[in-house]
Amino acid sequence: MCNLQKWVKQIVFMTRISTPGFVALPDFRGSLLVCGFWLLLALTPTPWCVAAEPGTAAVAAYNAYVAGLEMRLTEQHRSPSRFLVLAGPAGQIEPRLLRGELIVEKVTPASGVDLPGAMLYHWRGTAFVSGAKAADFERLMRDFSAYPRNFSPQVVQAKVISQQGDRFEATIRVRQKHVITVVMDTTYDIVFGRLDAQHGYSISRSTRIAEIEAAGTSGERALSPSEEHGFLWRLNNYWSYEERDGGLYMQIESVSLTRSIPTGLGWVIGPFVESVPRESLEFTLRSVCNALRR
Repeated sequence: MCNLQKWVKQIVFMTRISTPGFVALPDFRGSLLVCGFWLLLALTPTPWCVAAEPGTAAVAAYNAYVAGLEMRLTEQHRSPSRFLVLAGPAGQIEPRLLRGELIVEKVTPASGVDLPGAMLYHWRGTAFVSGAKAADFERLMRDFSAYPRNFSPQVVQAKVISQQGDRFEATIRVRQKHVITVVMDTTYDIVFGRLDAQHGYSISRSTRIAEIEAAGTSGERALSPSEEHGFLWRLNNYWSYEERDGGLYMQIESVSLTRSIPTGLGWVIGPFVESVPRESLEFTLRSVCNALRR
């Protein structure tokens, strides 16, 4: 299916009001989306079609970016003194975290990353939970059966497929509501590691992501690559945590790969698409904090 046609479908979803399974969209935003679509349609002589899956160049660029990130994290995790990245003026970040503030920052280079037909997003979130221990965090993150409770309503199901020591293969069904509702079955390769009793980390790399149609009904099915909308092609999450100051500092870095926005619709859809990775990371970080406080 052409990229333009896929975004038309998304625009129709975005502008449906009071439909079961969809979040109501304010009229003015719906009007902007519809106007943007018709303007693009009028100015585009032929549909702009791209591959239903990320191209080789996009995947190579994503993998190269991830390799650089993981190299940096490997160096960080070798030293207790620089285990976390606390960006900002020296001595001003910890007090904010100790007051319970969540600090979320965009790490994606300002110049962007060259991924033909795709977009890469890199966000980092940091938080502190008083009284929490590194062991508490590890128990929480390894208890996949409790994910639907701890990460509700985004996580619907979670189960371990296989385990070898500190390495897990797990499948997680997630439901995202950001104007539209999207259900995806995601499979991850997850590794847990430790520097010492106070410092630990985990690496979660997606190995399969499938968009689910009519989830929870008799008509449920995984969409084929040609039918998917490219909401999420890849997602890696990297946790680092440090026990000190009477609690636990936690940091998550998230790198995602999605379909690019058709030319001419960036001003309409761009803010929506860009908000999803940030909001998802903040939701995950806040959910972990709440679970540790219980």
